[in-house]
Amino acid sequence: MTTTTAAPITDEPQPKVHIPDEGHHRDVNGGWLRPAVFGAMDGLVSNFALMTGVVGGSVASGTVVLTGLAGLAAGACSMAAGEYTSVASQRELVQAEIEAERLELSRNPHGELAELAQLYVSRGVDPDLAHEVARQLSTDPDQTLEIHAREELGIDPNDLPSPVVAAASSFVCFAVGALLPLLPYLLGATSLVPALLLSLAGLFACGAVVARVTARSWWFSGVRQLVLGGAAAAVTYLLGTLIGGAVG
Repeated sequence: MTTTTAAPITDEPQPKVHIPDEGHHRDVNGGWLRPAVFGAMDGLVSNFALMTGVVGGSVASGTVVLTGLAGLAAGACSMAAGEYTSVASQRELVQAEIEAERLELSRNPHGELAELAQLYVSRGVDPDLAHEVARQLSTDPDQTLEIHAREELGIDPNDLPSPVVAAASSFVCFAVGALLPLLPYLLGATSLVPALLLSLAGLFACGAVVARVTARSWWFSGVRQLVLGGAAAAVTYLLGTLIGGAVG
């Protein structure tokens, strides 16, 4: 008969288990990425399209510059105001839900404990172990609220997006994007060709940069943005030509 003996316990150092550091992940919920990307894209596309529409109406270069500056200022302020209001409203809604959860925890702690335990059970944890885990996690009120907010609401109370950051990101990035098609005219260009080439290059570059923070390939994102922005500019140029000819 073959007997099996347990491996002896030694004092030799055991291999270290690597625990991933949460800090290696990109910040996707800080309230800056979406408005920054959307602001830059919108600034470039909208001002480029606006300027091409005006050029299609056969106006002087000074009018094109004035139109571009007005579009930059108005668009940047509008984007910033919209982002601030949107993110602030979202934050207030989330905070209201967190306060409702806090009130429920104070009124019915045993029911909330059972609810948390049942949630772990639904994920495959043994009922007794799930109840014990829920009990131990519920000893600290702040931790309890955070856990319930994460598990039930899908939010992190300590990582809510900032309206100010969203507004500032949107304002700056929109202004930078809107400045690109305007830059050749500010440097003395009198035709649309330099602005067209610079804007198309900028559209492709913006799309490629966005791919750095997404799963898409850089060339796909770049070409997609170039096509969408170019189509918008072509439509407004056509409208400008038609309207300008009719008005003229």
